[in-house]
Amino acid sequence: MKVLALPIEVISYTDNKGSIRPIRFRIQIDDELMQVIKIDKVLVKETEKLAGNIMIVYKCQSLIDNVIKLFEIKYEISTCKWILFKI
Repeated sequence: MKVLALPIEVISYTDNKGSIRPIRFRIQIDDELMQVIKIDKVLVKETEKLAGNIMIVYKCQSLIDNVIKLFEIKYEISTCKWILFKI
């Protein structure tokens, strides 16, 4: 997987216990058109502390351009920002 660390727009679902589940995200790499990627499966959800910031890490799987790809997105709790970390 290649480390990108790009900000993304995410649609997520939060249940009544406060657990966040990403559904799909939108990204623009360089000058390409915005691409919407549906998250087919969340394989792992874990918490990590990166540079003093607590983040929720989601290791996911999706069908992108007819190829199953693994990727990692992170949710920074203090700023409520989403990052596509690896793909």
